[in-house]
Amino acid sequence: MEKAQQVIDYMLSMRNERQREVLMRFFKTAPGEYGEGDEFLGLKVPQTRAVVAEAKDLPLDEVPVLLVNRWHEVRLCGLLLLVVRFEAWAKKKWYSDPKAARQRDAIVRIYLDHAQWANNWDLVDLSAPKILGHWLLLPTFLGGEGGVPELNMDYKWQTLDGLAESPNLWLQRMSMVCSWKPTQQGDPSFCLRYAEKHLRHPHDLMHKAVGWMLREMGKRVSIDLLRDFLRQHGHEMHRTTLRYAIEKMDAEERQMWMETT
Repeated sequence: MEKAQQVIDYMLSMRNERQREVLMRFFKTAPGEYGEGDEFLGLKVPQTRAVVAEAKDLPLDEVPVLLVNRWHEVRLCGLLLLVVRFEAWAKKKWYSDPKAARQRDAIVRIYLDHAQWANNWDLVDLSAPKILGHWLLLPTFLGGEGGVPELNMDYKWQTLDGLAESPNLWLQRMSMVCSWKPTQQGDPSFCLRYAEKHLRHPHDLMHKAVGWMLREMGKRVSIDLLRDFLRQHGHEMHRTTLRYAIEKMDAEERQMWMETT
């Protein structure tokens, strides 16, 4: 497929009304719910991934057409295409290659420019860790002076802070869940920073995201670091966040944290 409209037409041909109704309930699209107004075709994620495989040669400048489409699954398709492209240029052999860095940066710019269209939790969770999260670990020209790609961490922190401080729930969630990739590589700094920033967030989806990322940090980096965070902040975090964060601890320790924080 060489045009975004071909992808859209193909996905429209797969529409499933019964599954559409199921998805609209699951993703809370009714008035007043977090996904209000989101529209579904009724495609399951494996179906969308199959379309991504068929559209793997779609030019990068066609992807934004998918990202702003009214249909949830079409937007997901666009996001997953960005993920596939980013991962291809993020292999170890391309780590500091200037051409690869420019390709990754182009993908990150497209992602950030259209981030508000990733307007449900699955769209965020399936894309942010693998694009933004991975980008945090790689050399980039963004925020630099254009000579050679560098880590440019100040720029990356500023980028995530901008997401975290946005009034948009989905951008806030991006800032939290993109910490997953650094955590997997042993770096807890992003998780700790954004868990603390979002600790008093009013929305249940952020309570879950913060607890989920803290749990992963405890599992992947240090359970003692998680315990230190809980001792410092357990009294001020939402109970949902706490339950998610301690989920992998044994029953006795879970009970202790629930009773003492």
